[in-house]
Amino acid sequence: MRKILFLILISHFSFAQKEKIQVTDLTKIKNVVAIVSNNEKAIYALKTIEATPDKPLEYDYVTNLYLINLQNPQKHIALTRGNEGASQPALSPDGKTVAFTRTVKDKSQIFILPLEGGEPWQLTSTKYGAASPQFSPDGTKILFASSLSLNEILTDSIFNAKKELPVWSFEKPGFSSNSFLVEKKGVKANPDGNIEEIRAYLNKDVVDKKAKVLNRLNFQGESTVEPEMRFNHLFEIEIAENAKARAVTSGYWSFQNANYAPDSKKIFATTAKDANQHPDREQENKIISIDLATLKQTTVLEKDGRSFGGLSLSPNGGKIAAVMNTANVMSHGQLCLLNTDGTGFKEITFDRNPNDIEWNQDEKSLFFAASSNGGVPVFKLDLASEKVERLTDFESGIGALEILSSSKTIFAKNDVSNPHEIYISDLSFKNQTKVSDINTPWVKNKKLSFPEKRTFKNSAGQEIEFWIMKPIDFEVGKKYPLLLQMHGGPTAMWGPGEASMWHELQYFAAQGYGVVFPNQRGSGGYGKDFQFSNYRDWGTGPQEDALGACNIAAKESWVDTSKQVITGGSYAGYLTAWIVAHDHRFKAAFAQRGVYDLTTFMGEGNAWRLTPNYFGLPWDDEAKTKIDANSPYTFVDKIKTPLLIKHGENDLRTGVIQSEMMFKSLKYLGKDVEYVRMPGGTHELSRTGNVRQRIDRILRIYEFFERYISAK
Repeated sequence: MRKILFLILISHFSFAQKEKIQVTDLTKIKNVVAIVSNNEKAIYALKTIEATPDKPLEYDYVTNLYLINLQNPQKHIALTRGNEGASQPALSPDGKTVAFTRTVKDKSQIFILPLEGGEPWQLTSTKYGAASPQFSPDGTKILFASSLSLNEILTDSIFNAKKELPVWSFEKPGFSSNSFLVEKKGVKANPDGNIEEIRAYLNKDVVDKKAKVLNRLNFQGESTVEPEMRFNHLFEIEIAENAKARAVTSGYWSFQNANYAPDSKKIFATTAKDANQHPDREQENKIISIDLATLKQTTVLEKDGRSFGGLSLSPNGGKIAAVMNTANVMSHGQLCLLNTDGTGFKEITFDRNPNDIEWNQDEKSLFFAASSNGGVPVFKLDLASEKVERLTDFESGIGALEILSSSKTIFAKNDVSNPHEIYISDLSFKNQTKVSDINTPWVKNKKLSFPEKRTFKNSAGQEIEFWIMKPIDFEVGKKYPLLLQMHGGPTAMWGPGEASMWHELQYFAAQGYGVVFPNQRGSGGYGKDFQFSNYRDWGTGPQEDALGACNIAAKESWVDTSKQVITGGSYAGYLTAWIVAHDHRFKAAFAQRGVYDLTTFMGEGNAWRLTPNYFGLPWDDEAKTKIDANSPYTFVDKIKTPLLIKHGENDLRTGVIQSEMMFKSLKYLGKDVEYVRMPGGTHELSRTGNVRQRIDRILRIYEFFERYISAK
């Protein structure tokens, strides 16, 4: 009896010593961003957040490489250290060297590190930078990608020795050809000269950054206006000091998804299907092969209205697995297979978006991850039967998947109990062994709230999945506020182990909030029909689903229904504004980086295609498109809920003007509204942005809500 009592006391004492998640725990989270391997060793890239020297409260993101000897997988050796960092690792076929990228003078370059001893040495020094290194199967060369601007291609005497111009129209008004792109010799810039001299003067203003001239459709980047196009090209370089890279591709198109053939004599890639189309208008692509001796390109597969990505070549080089999408409309990735000569194309029956495709070495099956029902499980395709089998649960997320042999795999996994660790498993994924302690040392001392899954049927007969998290230190009989958290996209999907929200959800549970988060109609991970069920209905239907989940959560005995709050970002910023304009139950709301007027969004954001893809064009019949009827700004005068609006100042994915419109209008109407702008912040602020601003953002949500729900 004494022993039992002692164990109970020890257990209680141990639990009592655990701490709540703090906002600054954000800086402790480490993420595995890549794994490369062979049968004997694995190398992973680990992204961490490190305090910036001599800058209090500031942090840097740093990625470094670690080696795992698979004979003793619990032992990890740091291959690189310090703030210089190392990213995008590639392991040589013989396992003796690793290639990686590191920034040198603001350009990414490739380095080579001997694993048997020695310092890393710089392989590339290209003025365009070098990324995504890939060893040739014979181990003698490396294939890499570089990004070149249109002007760089025009003026590069080696890359473009013939001074060729784009065959597609540059679409500059008043010019019937692209000849204006060629700088005329002997013409001096003169503002008071003839028309050619005036044009030279105006061009110099562009070069000197006194003006930006826009002629392209996709002129918005993520954080700044980009009047000049950039193109992704492939280069190959011998692995030798002072070696010079040679261009494998050229021209005014991009080349992606490169894969070496097993004989090292050919690569497979994707590029524009119609070379005569302006790149901003061409949404289709094709799979090609490139003979590395002659650089001759051969079309392997092209299909009208389709684009291809995620290419994965089978070990013997005979087959390609890829993800096919439909161009110019809402799309849902389709797993497909074909022979490398272009024959035998087939679509695999599988109603999810596959990624991270890996072939089994025996080529009888392939493995891939796919967002599904709140998690990112691994699936197996049996090539003989073409049947797909799910191998892992919906509660965790699998990434950086690598097949080590015909019987073993290594991967990174996140779940509620841990943001990221590395596991080794057999190919059934039933016998998983954790081989890292990346986040475990600090997470094991934290109190965590474990989401409880619930479902209900909406009015359209769809099953809506959602999760409820109880507050940390929950006490029976006590009442707690309820936070409705919604995801963006609109095709994103959350679940119990969602990596991007792990810290934020746990933080609010630690602050005494109950949290409910739904996957409303339009979410990914539930099949094509569900994903497309918010077509021309971004507001009413998804609101029903989100509030339906909130209604059920509010019936929990511990919820104080007078203290409900709501937030969401991007599309969910839209949905937050929409809901508070149509429902007044919430004490406070926080709309983040949202879209509020769909017509304005058409011109303001680089994600503008969402408007025509989901609704049509703003100048079409409103009765058909329902653009105004689906814009929260249309109902701005109906908002009664105190609203905090946030936007990154450099966010061009959704654009900032709409948030200004919402704030100014609500302020004019005398409503309770506050507006926060993050200098330098982009749309990715909450995920990969400035760490201090990420902490600021979370605290502002909490502080704003506390104004309205804390006991007074």
